[in-house]
Amino acid sequence: MSDQVRSPSFTACCAAAAGLVTGMVRPRPRDERFLRSLTDAGLPPATRTVTITPLRQVSRPVPTAMIVEGRRNPRHIPNALQSFVVTHPEATFLVDPSLCLDAERRAVAQLPAVLRAVMSPPGRTVPTVTALGELDPAPMLDFALPTHAHWDHVCGLLDLPDLPVHLHARERDWVMGGRVAPVGGVRDALRGRPTVAYDLDGPPVLTFTASHDLFGDGSVVLVDLAGHTPGSVGVLLHTDGGWVLLAGDAAWHGLQVEDLRQKSAFPGGLADEDRGETFRTLHRLHAVKDRVTVVPTHDPQAARRLREAVVPR
Repeated sequence: MSDQVRSPSFTACCAAAAGLVTGMVRPRPRDERFLRSLTDAGLPPATRTVTITPLRQVSRPVPTAMIVEGRRNPRHIPNALQSFVVTHPEATFLVDPSLCLDAERRAVAQLPAVLRAVMSPPGRTVPTVTALGELDPAPMLDFALPTHAHWDHVCGLLDLPDLPVHLHARERDWVMGGRVAPVGGVRDALRGRPTVAYDLDGPPVLTFTASHDLFGDGSVVLVDLAGHTPGSVGVLLHTDGGWVLLAGDAAWHGLQVEDLRQKSAFPGGLADEDRGETFRTLHRLHAVKDRVTVVPTHDPQAARRLREAVVPR
C-alpha cells in the first residue's frame, strides 16, 4: 500500500506564483546584520584527501527568474540532476543518488500536477545507475550519502536495492517518522535498506554551526545546511585541488551564492521547508565562497568546473 504523500495545497501554489512575480521586482534583501554576526570557525585539519567524479548528466535551460530571485540575466541558465562519486582511501560512496529508471512512473507521478511540468526531468536525463555503468572501471560503491531526502536526490536508490545509506538522523525522522511522506517515492527508496543514521555531533566548521567527520581524518565532513529540509547537509571534501562543498539544494545555482539571492518563490517556496532558515544558510554559504568551491547539486556549470579543476585526468 502506498503512503499518503505531502503535496502543496492549491493556496500554497497560488501564493508561490504570486511570490515569483513579486520577487522579480523586489527580491528579498540580504541580512547584513546576520552576515556580520557570522563567525568563521575555520576548516578542519585534514590528513587525507579524496577524489570526486561527477557522473554524466544532461541539462536543460530554465528561466533564470525561476531559479535566482530578482535576476533576469542571463535569461536562461542550465539545470541538471547531478550525482557525485567520492573515493576515499577507506570507502567509495555516492552523493545524491538522483534519478531512477522510469522516473515518470516511479517518482514524478506522485508530484502534484501543477509541479510536474516545472520539476519533471527531461527525457534525456541520465538515470544514476546508467551513469555509474559508464565509468571505467565501474565503481564498487560502499554506501550512498544523500544531502537530503527529496525525490530527485534519492529515487536513484530504487535501482540500487542493496546499497546502504548514510542519512542525517533528523532527516530520517522527518521522512520516515510521520504519517505523511514527501512526494516522489522517497519512502520507497529508503524503506527496507540498511541505513546508518548519524548526528551532527562535531564542532562548528567555517560558518556552519555543527558537523560530523565521517572518517575521522577531516577529509569528508558533513555540515549543517538546514532549511531546505530539516536535516539538509553539505559534504565538505578535502581534495588535492582544494576544498569542495557539495551543497545539495541549499542553493540551486552558484549565482544564488554569489549574489546572495534566495530561490524564486515558484517553485522554491514550495520546495523549501523553512524559507527563513534556508536564506540564513545561503548567507553562510556566501560568506565562505572564497574559501571553498561551493557546488549546488542542480548547477551543471559548477559540476563541470569541478571536473576540470579537481578530477584527475
